Amino acid sequence: MEKIIILQRKIAPDLVAVVEERYNILKHIQYAQPIGRRALAAVMGMSERVVRADVEFLKDAGLVEISGLGMSVTEDGHHLIAELAEYVGVLHGLTQLETTLSERLGIRQVIIVPGDSETDSSVLRELGRTAAGILTECLQDNMIIAVSGGSTMARVAETVNVVLPTVTVVPARGGLGEQVEYQANIIAAVMATKLGGRYRLLHIPDGMSEEALDAVMASDANVSEIADMIKHADILIQGIGEAGTMSKRRSHEPETISFIGQNCVGEALGHYFSFSGECIYTTNSVGFRLDDLAKVGKVIAVAGGRHKAEAIVAVTRAAGQDVLVIDEAAARAIQSII
Repeated sequence: MEKIIILQRKIAPDLVAVVEERYNILKHIQYAQPIGRRALAAVMGMSERVVRADVEFLKDAGLVEISGLGMSVTEDGHHLIAELAEYVGVLHGLTQLETTLSERLGIRQVIIVPGDSETDSSVLRELGRTAAGILTECLQDNMIIAVSGGSTMARVAETVNVVLPTVTVVPARGGLGEQVEYQANIIAAVMATKLGGRYRLLHIPDGMSEEALDAVMASDANVSEIADMIKHADILIQGIGEAGTMSKRRSHEPETISFIGQNCVGEALGHYFSFSGECIYTTNSVGFRLDDLAKVGKVIAVAGGRHKAEAIVAVTRAAGQDVLVIDEAAARAIQSII
């Protein structure tokens, strides 16, 4: 495919640009459908005239349909988006970059989604869809899935598209400090509902003392049972956060926030890491510890945005990720610092 793209660029460079433009239009319609032309043009930062011309072509090709509510992608359009994803990845040189980062970070598989999730909301949704696809490929009957909190994980849960009633979903850790829709409990429930499976929830806040946690575990059989399920998860899917941002979001004491800000760059599962991958600080909670990751069958990490580059490097150096799903902006930023 790379040779074909090189030839296309030489003989018809405009064609390559048109293909990518129409692919992006299809993607935006797919995630916001039904959507009007004016709204689509505004979201994509394109003129309404150009959008109208491309949409007319896509409609005539049977890839988009237009109703009184707006534009929607047809079944053929959905198939084409999936098939073009590899083409666009090669177009951006992402296939080689995936191999490079896999080798440098020591991760079995790196998957890069074209674009920047910080500036394009459709890229964040594509991150979620891609991670959900990897999760789906791994699923088997009676598995336990542990999922962390965060906006990216919420997108993963929303885009799960398979039914497996025997699966159980649990939060990877306790913690009630996030926005409600981004709490691991809520995301676990959403994912389980999409799967048609079961879920178990942990109503334990972060930051409890060891003594208080021990007391809860000893007195509440339900919490103890769920904690054991988390430890025996078959798949862990987690987000990666910036250390400073996450410490403030979790309402740590000012001294702790300052300490984390000075010494850490990345956060995952309540653990805060230096750029070299050393765990500097851990929030007390029920759920995964670093030592537990080696026992999990598949660990999938998902993150996007160039501002998370250092955090991604820190977390991947510290913990054994099997698959890393990131966007192009994060990938290129990581490439420049390792």
